[in-house]
Formats: sequence, C-alpha cells, structure tokens
Amino acid sequence: MFARVLPDQAAGRLLDYRIPESMTSSIGVGSRVRVPVRTRLLTGTVIEILSSCEYDTVRDISQLLDEKPMIRPALLELARWMADYYCCPLETAVCSVLPVAVRDGRVSVKKQNSVRLIAPITDEQLEALSRKAPRQADALRVLIKAAGPLPVSTAADQAGVSDSVYRSLEKNGLVVIEAGVVARNPYSERFVANAELVLNSEQAEAMVAVREAMVKPGQPILLFGVTGSGKTEIYLRAIREAINHGRTALVLVPEIALTPQTVERFKSRFADMQDNIAVLHSHLSEGERHDEWHKIHDGSARIVIGARSSIFAPLENLGVIIVDEEHEGSYKQDEAPRYNARDMAVLRASREGAAVILGSATPCLESWHNAQTGKYRLVRLNQRVDDKSMPVVRVVDLRRQSRSTPEGGILARPLSEAIEGRMAKGEQSILFLNRRGFCTSMICEACGHVCQCPDCSVSLTYHRAAERLICHICGHTRKAPKSCPKCSDPKIRFAGMGTQKVEEVLKKIFPKARIARMDADSMTRKDAYRETLGAFKEGKIDILLGTQMIAKGLHFPNVTLVGIINADLGLHVPDFRAGERTFQLLTQVAGRAGRGEMEGEVFVQTFTPFSPSIQFARHHDFQGFMEQEMEFREKFGYPPFGKMAMITLRGTVRERVEFSAQTLSRKLKAAALEGMTIGEGVPAPLEKAKTYHRFQVSMRGNSSMLLSRLAKETLQTLTMPEDVFVAVDIDPLHLM
Repeated sequence: MFARVLPDQAAGRLLDYRIPESMTSSIGVGSRVRVPVRTRLLTGTVIEILSSCEYDTVRDISQLLDEKPMIRPALLELARWMADYYCCPLETAVCSVLPVAVRDGRVSVKKQNSVRLIAPITDEQLEALSRKAPRQADALRVLIKAAGPLPVSTAADQAGVSDSVYRSLEKNGLVVIEAGVVARNPYSERFVANAELVLNSEQAEAMVAVREAMVKPGQPILLFGVTGSGKTEIYLRAIREAINHGRTALVLVPEIALTPQTVERFKSRFADMQDNIAVLHSHLSEGERHDEWHKIHDGSARIVIGARSSIFAPLENLGVIIVDEEHEGSYKQDEAPRYNARDMAVLRASREGAAVILGSATPCLESWHNAQTGKYRLVRLNQRVDDKSMPVVRVVDLRRQSRSTPEGGILARPLSEAIEGRMAKGEQSILFLNRRGFCTSMICEACGHVCQCPDCSVSLTYHRAAERLICHICGHTRKAPKSCPKCSDPKIRFAGMGTQKVEEVLKKIFPKARIARMDADSMTRKDAYRETLGAFKEGKIDILLGTQMIAKGLHFPNVTLVGIINADLGLHVPDFRAGERTFQLLTQVAGRAGRGEMEGEVFVQTFTPFSPSIQFARHHDFQGFMEQEMEFREKFGYPPFGKMAMITLRGTVRERVEFSAQTLSRKLKAAALEGMTIGEGVPAPLEKAKTYHRFQVSMRGNSSMLLSRLAKETLQTLTMPEDVFVAVDIDPLHLM
C-alpha cells in the first residue's frame, strides 16, 4: 500500500510513500503524517491511497500523527476545488481546512483531577452523614446535583469546602478522584429552555419551502426578510428539522459581535442538547478552539455556530447550512485562499446533499440576481413580526446645520435632542460611526500639512487616550505633535472624527448618561463583546456607540433610536460596490430600532442627502435600489453581469513593481480568451502600505474559473523579481 502525500512545505508537490504495515489499518485519506523530504522530516496530509506505485524506490512514511484522519475526504475535495478556483497553492487550501490550534500540535488536551460518585447515595446515607460530617454531606450534594464528574476545584467551590473534604470522601469509599480530560468550553453557562414562537403566515410559508429543500436539496434558498421579520426563528426550526432527522447543522454569522447573542438564543432553544453545540471564532483561546474543533471532529457536536472559517467545520451528515447576513463582506477571506464563505457554503451543501439558507434584509446583488434567474429559490418575509412598523428614517442635511453647536459639529441638534428625549423616557439609543479612532488626522491650518505614515499612503489617526498618532494599516506609531512638523506653526488641529471623539462629546452633552463604546480598539479583551452586549441588554447602558460590529443582527427591544453620525463615510471611494455597501449598512443599522413594543426612529446625518443609496435606505425601498443598481452594473459589465479578478503586486522598489505589473498585463492580454478584458498595470488606490508599493492588473470575463486558470498559467511562465509579491483575488469584494 502506498500514500500520495502533500507535505506542508514542499512547494505544492505531491510525493508518494510506502505505508508501513503497522499503519495500514489506521491511515487514510486526510491523515496527517510525518514524511522524509530530502534530509528533512516534514508534516503532510495524505491526499490519496494507492495500491501500487510507479517508482522503484519509495521511502516509508515515518510517523502517523493521529489515530484517525483529521480531514474528512469531502473537505479535502473542497480544498482541492478551492485551490483551483481561487488560484492558490494546494497546501495553502488544505491548511485552511484545519485550524492552527489543531494543525501545529502546540495545543493538547487539558487534564485535571475530577471527582465523581462511586455509587448512588441514598437519602438515608446523606442524612446520617449530615449529622456526623455536614461538610462532607454538602460536598456530596454538589455531585448528586451535577449527575456526573466535576473538576475537584469546581466542586469544592460550589460546596464551599476545601479539596481535602473530597479526599476524605475518597478514603471512605464514596467518591473517586481521577485525572481526566477537561473540555475548555467558551460558553459553559447553562441557558433556560426557550419555547418555539408562533409563526405568522409568511414564516409558515417560508418553513414549507425549507422543508421541501431539506427533503430534496439542490436549490439554495435566499431568505429575504426585512429587519425584525423573524429570520432567526426560521433558522432555528430548520436546524430542529435537521436534528430530528438525525443530521447536523452549520450556522455561519458574519461578525464575532453576533456570536454571544446567537449562542444564547440557540442554546436556549436547544436546551436539551446544549453540550452538543460547538462555537468557532477567532476570539476563542487556542485551547478553546482546539477543544471545540475536536468536539465536532469526534461527533459530539451536532450544531456548529461560527464565523467565516467555520465553513470547514468537520461535521458529518450535514442537513442544513445557514448563512446569516449573507451579503456581509467579512465572509470574504483577505489572505490566500481568498474564498467567500457564502459561496463555499453553497458548494459544500450541494456536494454533501444538504439544504442551504442564505438570509439577509439586504442581499448582495449576486445572490439577488441568482434568485431572479431561478438559480436560487426566493423566500420573502415582508413584514416585521407582529406587524411592527419599520422605523421612521429622518435625513439630517449637515450642510444646513450650524457647525458652531455645543456638540462640536458631530451631533446635529435634531439628533442630540432626540437622544435626550429617549433618555428621559428610559429608552436606549445606538449611535453608529463607520470609523475607529479619536480623529481621522491632524492637519495644520497654516500650511495644510497632514501627518502621514512614512510607510503607507494614508494619514495617521490620532488616538486621544494614548496621545499618539497611529497608522491603522501597518501599526506605525509616534507621539502627537504640539506644532506642525513641517512649518512649526502651533495651529495644528484635529480633522475628522472617530468613535473616541464622539464618545467624549457625548459625555459632555449627556453627563448623566451611561455610555459604552464598541469598536475594534475597545473590544480587545476576549469577553469584552459578551460583557458589553450583556450590560446593554440588561438596561445598564443608555447609549451604545460603535462601528460596523453593532450594525447587524443585534436584537434589543428597548432601543427606539438609532443615529448614523456620518452616512457619507465609505460612499465616496473608488469602488463600484460603494453604493451597495452604503445602502446595506444604513438599512442594517436602521433595523436595530423599534424591534420591541415601541416604535423606532432613525436619524441619518449626511452632507449628500440626495445620494440614491441614502434615499432608497430612507424609504426602505430595497426593490428600487436593486433595480437602479442592477441597471448600473449591467451597463458597465460589473458583477453579477460579468466576472472579475484582481492581481495585486507589491514590493519595496516602485519601479520594479510597476515594470512587473506592466509585463504581467502584456502577457495576460496576449493569452486572453475571447470575451476577456485585461487592464493595464496601474497603481492601486491605496498605492503604498507597510512600506510596499502596490500595483494592480484587473481581469474581466464571463467565467471566474477561466480567469483563474489564465492568471495561474501566465504567472507560471513569468519569473518575478524576488522582492515582488503577487496576490490573485478571484471575485474580489474590495478594489483598494
């Protein structure tokens, strides 16, 4: 028997090895092994089992790393497809299927002394012990209630006794203390059971479509439901259908901020199987990620909830994959393999015979087009649950507002007065700003100099707490100057705004308000998301200020006001998707208001009030926006009416990068098929980042796979300078 192995560091070469007789019964496709490559031992993955080998001399596999294969054959095939489609090395795609915490072997299981009852304790025994040794009786009651083993330290804490009490019980033959594996559970709290809600007529119709898809999978469901229409209830019932038929379920969420609320809702609904729910996202510790993944791999987990990379969770017998907020850009991976988890969900469901539900109040144009052309089945939820009205959206034209207000020009008078009114009634407000940091930049009023990063073509961001300027691309930092670095004039001021500055202004205007800020800078601690959202849910926060992470999926019935501080951010950038992203963001943020018994109100502050994205969002007119945007996309051949790829070249010597980009462009044009359009080698919109100069070559055509193959074959014929790096992005979401 022989094995074809993909070593992790062998430039994508597949090598054949003999399987030692001692390994034949346990090795298989997806097994991780150690193999000799020249003079080194490398870790690799078994890609194929062979009955014969064409080579005369074949070396043996040195070591089998795991008792059973770590990568399921179906996921290995998915990785092979991904390498081909997204134009990346096969080993890169295979490595992405296994979390680092599992792959590199640095993290192992956690062992701890646990205590359990040897035999059931009768009431008579417990009563007798209570009279003679009340502390021992208390210790036993904890174990009786637990109905299973507990870590000794946990049991002692719950009983209010020392560890020695359990050792005494062990001597008396009532308990046994033994070393065992302890799971690191990131969500160990127990939730009270939550009953199913009564479906309205639209939800009932949606469930008919879901059941049909689960019986006869093949056509993805696009669940288009306005904010607050009860999409999550459909997800929960779809999962119950899968579980009742002995299958498993995978739920993808776009932001880590969604996870605590999502986990609570799912564990409450599936209270009978809370230990069979696994959670995967980047804010878990390595140990937690290791244990949650193994919980899925060994079949203990039946439901998986997680962010983008959870699409590779090793679930077997998949019944349904749910992609919540399917339009979200965070489903697209920035590094190779640059996959889109939404598209991978559709592919995986198709290959494994599972239903797939893509849910959103603002579907992306590609999914909407697929629904309009019959590739997806469109299921609508047009009304909010209990016929609640959509929030009233008021557009505040900042051009007409006084810039000398006590709010410092950040909050216009209508918005600040509305917040004051909500606080007086004990209601909560959410303020949204799609930017982090105290201010955007520091600018000199005398000479116009803007403090810029020496290594990136962007201005530095001022952070008030640290009194420093920081580059949010490369991390370069320096002390904030007291005068202009160029002309030495002291008239250097802050231009723009960020969440820290808005927070400071809010504290001045509303000194009695309880204010919390939720952005990437303030949410660095592991449990910060959960704690902040928990406090907001309990009414301990009056105003929640945040960036993109508060825009989607959060459900707080006492929120009656949402303020969008500057709707223009992100609208005026060199990217054909800018209008779509702005419309989606405004609609999603507005959807956080009025989800309870009280009506909601939204204030949108903008310098461009008549922008189509803002006006369509104001009127909750998704159909109108889609029609206009589709017309624009079709006119210029943008997705979904054409396919795109973007090749980005970067290096420290600008001339070398520019020459390489132009050479690549010429080669691509010479090899391009009919219907393909290849762009020139031009500077990227973000021309310099982290000391690297960046150039781009765009590719347009009718098939992403053909664009990928053209890029791969052309790059293989070119010898790039060693200091020029190339990244190929198929179906790019951002063009910066």
